[in-house]
Amino acid sequence: MFFEIPQQQILMIAGAFLIGWLLSSISSSLGGKMKAKKRDPRDDRIRSLEAELRIAQSDGESLKETVIGLEKDVEDSKEGVEKRDNVITHQQQRIDKLNSDLKDSVMKTRELRAELSERATENLRSEVKLREVETELEVAQASTDMIATGVLDYSLAPEAEDDEHQEDLLDEADMTQAANRSR
Repeated sequence: MFFEIPQQQILMIAGAFLIGWLLSSISSSLGGKMKAKKRDPRDDRIRSLEAELRIAQSDGESLKETVIGLEKDVEDSKEGVEKRDNVITHQQQRIDKLNSDLKDSVMKTRELRAELSERATENLRSEVKLREVETELEVAQASTDMIATGVLDYSLAPEAEDDEHQEDLLDEADMTQAANRSR
């Protein structure tokens, strides 16, 4: 090459590099041990806080997933509650309608009962009147039968009473004929 370097010099340069490297590695290892002894306690605190931060972040992520799942459950529950509210509202409206129908039915039933009791009373009165009329007709029939057979004789009675009585007998005879026709 351009100039020649003796071999001894090359060996000395290589030896110097080797010795420098050894000295630097020894000094760095000794210096690292001293630095370790002189380490700031805040560094340990920082490392522990960083570790806690990583743990908290992983817990936060898992909690976020749990919260998302719970929010979905809450939304599903809200939808279920709304559906139930709609059903309850519909059923309450139906109950109100049935209650009003029931009240109307009860009022109509009471009216019908009152009407039926009035009719029953009227029927009973008419039955009583019918029985009275039948009794009167039977009495009139019996008296006409007795007159016809001669058991009763109105000729012995005074004339004033006789005229009134004959009118009664005629009326009773008309009633008897009307009763016989209706049977």
